[in-house]
Amino acid sequence: MPPPLPLLLLTVLVVAAARPGCEFERNPAATCVDLQLRTCSDAAYNHTTFPNLLQHRSWEVVEASSEYILLSVLHQLLEGQCNPDLRLLGCAVLAPRCEGGWVRRPCRHICEGLREVCQPAFDAIDMAWPYFLDCHRYFTREDEGCYDPLEKLRGGLEADEALPSGLPPTFIRFSHHSYAQMVRVLRRTASRCAHVARTYSIGRSFDGRELLVIEFSSRPGQHELMEPEVKLIGNIHGNEVAGREMLIYLAQYLCSEYLLGNPRIQRLLNTTRIHLLPSMNPDGYEVAAAEVAPETKAIMKWMQTIPFVLSASLHGGDLVVSYPFDFSKHPQEEKMFSPTPDEKMFKLLSRAYADVHPMMMDRSENRCGGNFLKRGSIINGADWYSFTGGMSDFNYLHTNCFEITVELGCVKFPPEEALYILWQHNKESLLNFVETVHRGIKGVVTDKFGKPVKNARISVKGIRHDITTAPDGDYWRLLPPGIHIVIAQAPGYAKVIKKVIIPARMKRAGRVDFILQPLGMGPKNFIHGLRRTGPHDPLGGASSLGEATEPDPLRARRQPSADGSKPWWWSYFTSLSTHRPRWLLKY
Repeated sequence: MPPPLPLLLLTVLVVAAARPGCEFERNPAATCVDLQLRTCSDAAYNHTTFPNLLQHRSWEVVEASSEYILLSVLHQLLEGQCNPDLRLLGCAVLAPRCEGGWVRRPCRHICEGLREVCQPAFDAIDMAWPYFLDCHRYFTREDEGCYDPLEKLRGGLEADEALPSGLPPTFIRFSHHSYAQMVRVLRRTASRCAHVARTYSIGRSFDGRELLVIEFSSRPGQHELMEPEVKLIGNIHGNEVAGREMLIYLAQYLCSEYLLGNPRIQRLLNTTRIHLLPSMNPDGYEVAAAEVAPETKAIMKWMQTIPFVLSASLHGGDLVVSYPFDFSKHPQEEKMFSPTPDEKMFKLLSRAYADVHPMMMDRSENRCGGNFLKRGSIINGADWYSFTGGMSDFNYLHTNCFEITVELGCVKFPPEEALYILWQHNKESLLNFVETVHRGIKGVVTDKFGKPVKNARISVKGIRHDITTAPDGDYWRLLPPGIHIVIAQAPGYAKVIKKVIIPARMKRAGRVDFILQPLGMGPKNFIHGLRRTGPHDPLGGASSLGEATEPDPLRARRQPSADGSKPWWWSYFTSLSTHRPRWLLKY
């Protein structure tokens, strides 16, 4: 006999109260339609329905919404951080998964995990966490039938590979890693050392694989004042995999040694921000092919958004360290010594790697790379063989970064049994090289009120290669030991000149700050003679401090507003729609 109607109604209400949000989970009248949003084309499902979780009732309404516009520009706003993860999370709300009349909600724990990791990226641009990514309002629990909106992106990478019994978590498996295995190891490593490490993507390959970076720093995800940034890149060519494995092992080593209390590693991670990109060419690894355009563009964007000071790209095919220029001064010469103005510094950087590498220092002429023995296993790139378009040359000419190229061995795809020995040969060299980022000088350039001057130019007399200050006004100038005349200058300010002495055995960058005075306001005894030029954007754009000359307002990050005015990105959103997304404002 059916229960009385009031009791049946009470039962329904109790069930509904126990399962918040169920009104969206089951709708027998719902019609599943093809997912047609371009920004959500790589979602883990193909069908959605209307209305969505925000009550948008058509494609046109979704595409015109501020929520959808935000998803389409998240990558630029956050400079690649937390993307595509956050974008796919938002897609699960704007275009919910539909399966035969069922609308499935995304998992709450996925949302909560991303918010914990990604909140600092929003704070850095003075933006509130988007309301439609409210983890409790639009997401649900696993026991309520939720799904992982990142499942396609992760490809089952969340499950840990079981280590052989009895082995500690510090164990490193010296084997070749497929793309899926590499991502799993990097994410597991970042999870173990979450207080000093994180993973982030700088873009996607031609075939859609993430270009995944693991970063180590005392404050992951943030550039700290005067903390130098270093990048190491592997697997640039598909069939050169030794560098890929060395950086995977290095990531695990840094994490384990930090946790074990190794004072050298703790000091290194507490004073340096280290970015490891084990595979620049993940597609090429799978098919042993050369790199393609999306990867190159992603690297250029990466170099534009982070003020890197030092870099190394790891290759295979020989045993030597080369440094720029790689392109001969005379285009017709296949081999021609072509030094940069920083020849002395590049030699020091190259020797920092080669001099502690046991095989590079092996005196046998029969060893791999024996023809470089008399050169100390280092060489100017163009003096070896000249080629255009090299990353080292690009770094030096268009950014503040000094990059060397390390050829790890004559075998590009070493057998698995050789990987442990290869790691032992390169571990100390990698650490020693990263530590050289603390050579030379560093400091902050400010105006007389203490306000940082970004893009101020730092010049060294006798070295025709200038660098520029970061957005916070800080700079790093790698310099060899000796006496140097250093000049700081910026449009609208009088130049300031200082004499700097760097001792031969000094291993910590000296602090040299500059306070710039407005033209006509400072002392009259400044040394003149250097032509004053405007600040330089490493990838081609130039602008004076305070001028908004960039055509794309999302191209570079600005500092959060401190005077109560709207953040820099506000005008972008208000120009696209009459619906002003005030939910993005923090105040």
